[in-house]
Amino acid sequence: MANKHKKKLAGMRVAILATNGFEQAELEEPRKALRAAGAQTVLVSPKSGTLQGMKHDEKASEFAVDMKLQDAKPEEFDGVLLPGGALNADHLRVEEEAKRFVQAIDQAQKPIAVICHGPWLLVSAGLAKGRELTSYHTIQDDIRNAGCNWKDEETVRDRNWISSRSPEDIPAFNKAMIELFEESQTARTAES
Repeated sequence: MANKHKKKLAGMRVAILATNGFEQAELEEPRKALRAAGAQTVLVSPKSGTLQGMKHDEKASEFAVDMKLQDAKPEEFDGVLLPGGALNADHLRVEEEAKRFVQAIDQAQKPIAVICHGPWLLVSAGLAKGRELTSYHTIQDDIRNAGCNWKDEETVRDRNWISSRSPEDIPAFNKAMIELFEESQTARTAES
């Protein structure tokens, strides 16, 4: 069974879009789940070098950036993970390249996994209207004001999106994320 699980996402390349101030558990745990399922993950950021992770409001570990955002081409990725962290999400939502990146991923119907404050980027990219999402409760007004149906649930699936609220929801988020990415991988394989 373990071998079958590891091959679910074999061949998938997933961008993890983040910058300084991301919530460490929301990047690290989903990344481990993606890798365990066979996906290649690429930490993409507007800056090069390392990024500072956070555990709530305290500094945690640093993570090496794999690729600068300006060099990342959405067509070379099979999906994207948007971790939360208020500082991270607030900085990314004003990055034009970040908005264009998620717009291209969404337009191609590729999966987007987003947690906590991460949906701010989807709101600022103009993608939230008419969709359903969950997030950290403090940004529900922003999501609703963007024309999105906000729900207070562990995970919310809307077409090619899976969203979750906080680090406490990571086990359910990871399971739903892997299922979404696997469906996408199966559909792409059937098309080729």
